[in-house]
Amino acid sequence: MNRARKTRSARNAPNPKEIMPLLQNAAFLTTVAHLKDLPADATAEVAFVGRSNAGKSSVINTLAGRTRLAYVSKTPGRTQHLNYFMVTPGKYLVDLPGYGFAKTPDAVRRQWEGLLGPYLLEREALTGLVVVMDCRHPLTELDARMLDFFLPTGRPVHVLLSKADKLSRQAQTQTQKEVRQALAKRGKQCSAQLFSSLEKTGVETCEAVLAGWLGLSPPVPPK
Repeated sequence: MNRARKTRSARNAPNPKEIMPLLQNAAFLTTVAHLKDLPADATAEVAFVGRSNAGKSSVINTLAGRTRLAYVSKTPGRTQHLNYFMVTPGKYLVDLPGYGFAKTPDAVRRQWEGLLGPYLLEREALTGLVVVMDCRHPLTELDARMLDFFLPTGRPVHVLLSKADKLSRQAQTQTQKEVRQALAKRGKQCSAQLFSSLEKTGVETCEAVLAGWLGLSPPVPPK
């Protein structure tokens, strides 16, 4: 093989960071509207929740190394059920409805409450909750309500401060510090990190958390 061909091969080789995400094999399984329809084979589930338009679907897509695994809608409040994505048999990511969208019809709100509340409090397979917050507007009253609702279960919470690329480095550091201090007052089961779907920052840190919760081996970092 001549030097030119080697150069082209190297140029076209996939980036290791693009082919080794922890969730690279995640695939959509089902949409659940009633608790009776939850997957019976689940041994570990990680749920993602956040205010409408906080970037939750973009986070899931970034972690999976996809562009449309989870649907990204410009209409807040679009996700109205529990969307299940299988990582490996029996282990799932669960995309929960966004909360706080004022224009959501009352009937849909009641449906969410009848599904979301019991799921978060009673689902035995649920091993941890990822709360996605826009880093420009973290720990809103609605976020605080979600944390206070879930934390008595004793399960861990990991906060992703999404859209970190929208802030300067100094502002990112300050926001993360303030959020971690606020979470520390709620207990040791809370953690937080910066995350950017655009710049792919914070992916490895989040993968390590998810690997622990799902009982998976963390991905091998590229050399």
